[in-house]
Amino acid sequence: MRFDIHQRLAMAETPAGAAYCDADVYEEEVQKIFARQWLSVPEPPNDPGAVRPFHLLAGALDESLVLTRDMNGATHCLSNVCTHRGMLVACEEGSAKRLRCGYHGRRFGLDGSLEAAPGFEGAECFPRAADDLPSVPLRQWGPLHFTSVDPARSFGSWMEPLEPWLGFLDVDDLVPDPVATLRFEVEANWKLYLDNYLEGFHIPTVHKTLAAALDVGGYRSECLVGGSVQIGMASEGTPILNVGSNHPLAGQNVAALYFHLFPNTLINVYPWGVSLNQVNPMGVSKTEVIFERYVSHPELLEQGAGSGLHRVEMEDEAVVEATQVGVRSRLYKRGRYAPRHESAVHHFHRWWAQQLG
Repeated sequence: MRFDIHQRLAMAETPAGAAYCDADVYEEEVQKIFARQWLSVPEPPNDPGAVRPFHLLAGALDESLVLTRDMNGATHCLSNVCTHRGMLVACEEGSAKRLRCGYHGRRFGLDGSLEAAPGFEGAECFPRAADDLPSVPLRQWGPLHFTSVDPARSFGSWMEPLEPWLGFLDVDDLVPDPVATLRFEVEANWKLYLDNYLEGFHIPTVHKTLAAALDVGGYRSECLVGGSVQIGMASEGTPILNVGSNHPLAGQNVAALYFHLFPNTLINVYPWGVSLNQVNPMGVSKTEVIFERYVSHPELLEQGAGSGLHRVEMEDEAVVEATQVGVRSRLYKRGRYAPRHESAVHHFHRWWAQQLG
């Protein structure tokens, strides 16, 4: 199915309802978008000889991977699938000197190299490089870690558009706050959740408390290569970001910066630190949203635009789930974009349509 989004915002129509409801579109997104993009992963284990299996984008990609730290302290992100018959080689987190397949006993080093293959005596042209566990790139930005099964672009080029905006942020000062990690299941398509995130148009209507912390009239978006940033200006008396004198917003009272990196990574910067939001598709009309908090100024946690985030999430979910019901309607065709407020939504839709095209 093809979706055309006019390049001119003032002329463009939003995607048809099938973009959010059609199973074939969803399967195409999994293969053409999520298998090629950078996705957030758990923190690698700290101790040598530690393994941490996980599923990359469970419910969509469902790629079985394992994070390891070898005895030399090097970290690896490996396929968790034995190269013999496809059995998982690490079924639970823990400590191990090597990875051992519980099916036929094949053993791998913590760097993925094949160490032993019982029963393969006499096999010709064996072992090969293909008999090692495949590895995928593991990249880090501050306390955050990312990987991609088949990256369409380098991690550096993916993150590069954020550099002028986040140069003031000392990412090494960000302290993970695992107690604050929250997971929500939203009964809506992943794109509907992002459409809502990408515009401040709804803030005065849906988020009364957040609107009081922001100068809603000064709220605006800027499109970046591979993403966008929304700029929330502070209302009088609320905390602001110390962006420094060389920042594009130097001298302005910025309450928060909301970054979207295609396809599903959200990095929200508040005076207290950073919130990483992962918008993970789990099906055509089900999305998992994970909030992780990284704090540099705990004394500011419950002040300004960065406070009351659970309430804001509940308000957003109610709107997005009702919209999912609406876009299924046979009478709903295509909407229009509000040029002043929905440039980031249009930018995302254009990128999305190009990936499928």
